[in-house]
Amino acid sequence: MYAIIETGGKQIKVGLEEVLFIEKLQASEGETVTFDKVLAIGQDTLNYGTPYVKGATVTAEVLRQGRKRKIIVFKYRPKKNEKTIRGHRQSFTKVVIKSINL
Repeated sequence: MYAIIETGGKQIKVGLEEVLFIEKLQASEGETVTFDKVLAIGQDTLNYGTPYVKGATVTAEVLRQGRKRKIIVFKYRPKKNEKTIRGHRQSFTKVVIKSINL
């Protein structure tokens, strides 16, 4: 069984016992979170929502909060002697999917 959920402005396909790195959630480690914005759910046939499937939820457990590796954003404008260097580290939440309910 799998579902397509919306979280952090993104649509993610999830399955049971799957470990995901998603946009940061306001939840502590070991806490259970429920995603109620389920776009589609199914096993053999897919059940679509308009826009969400009524009564469907996905339950996940937060494994840890963290930040990804630093990326360097470098801007250069030729003939202007202009350079800009910035770094960015994206925050994430690591979750494991516990159940998909219809």
